[in-house]
Amino acid sequence: MNAVPTAVPRWHRPMLATLSSERSADDGWVVERKLDGVRCLAFRDGDRVRLLSRGEKPMDRTYPEIVDALAAQAVPRFVVDGEIVAFDGRRTSFATLQGRLGVQDEQAARLSPVRVFYYVFDLLHLGGHDVTGLPLTDRKALLEESLDYADPLRLSVHRRGSQAAAMYEEACRCGEEGVVIKRADSAYRGGRSADWLKLKCVRDQELVVGGWTAAKGSRQGFGALLVGYYDGDALRFAGKVGTGFDDRALADLSHRLAGLAADASPFAETVREDDVRWVTPTLVAQVGFSEWTRDGRLRHPRFRGIREDKAARDVVREAR
Repeated sequence: MNAVPTAVPRWHRPMLATLSSERSADDGWVVERKLDGVRCLAFRDGDRVRLLSRGEKPMDRTYPEIVDALAAQAVPRFVVDGEIVAFDGRRTSFATLQGRLGVQDEQAARLSPVRVFYYVFDLLHLGGHDVTGLPLTDRKALLEESLDYADPLRLSVHRRGSQAAAMYEEACRCGEEGVVIKRADSAYRGGRSADWLKLKCVRDQELVVGGWTAAKGSRQGFGALLVGYYDGDALRFAGKVGTGFDDRALADLSHRLAGLAADASPFAETVREDDVRWVTPTLVAQVGFSEWTRDGRLRHPRFRGIREDKAARDVVREAR
């Protein structure tokens, strides 16, 4: 399929990777680093640049330096897909990025000590043409030659699929997120696809907050978050998360939870916990854990941060 003449779209549903344990691939695939940040689609139409999360939430004011970098490009019309990240040493860190998530004041964002970068890995529209039907490797070639890459804008480097196993082992050895393997001839299609596979070094996933337990002892705020995932229309209980919070996270979450107070449990199952407060299930947390138990609970869960870029009803249990 060739590029199709069309106006810059106002939105395009992002293509999502499927969790996999397959570590080998041939050169009909390409492999990239999996970055620990926030997904972002960027739309430029002349003088207007818009940054949208995978849930279609605007992020222009949160990351104005990225808007500036895209507005300075010679190409006046394009749509790109990528990941906004912050670093902790040499590793991308969602925890570090928390310092910018949710900031809606442009001046405050520009003054923030948290430095961010936009790693671009795909091209959806270029110069008045929809290129989503082109093979991935063609889109990547166009992406590399069409934009100028200077911080905070960076090009996500890819390698041949035959290097997937080595890249995955290196990522895990360095404490990184993992890798993403993509079919080299695949078109860009919105939604989750087996043409993109993600291999994680550390197990984690997004979960919906449905309640919390009271704090005990000297702890302030709350004791643990009660979390779950959607199975159809039912919110399934996945356990409680009581570690991973610093004082700032406890204070921020306590304030947000108070504004979501509800009279009844949102979970489909009976939750047998003492001193529980329920909330409307709209808040999404990133949670690390060691494994799922046989009864569908998280083992050794740890809070990693709040996700502003995903709707609660889109949260399902990832399985491999």
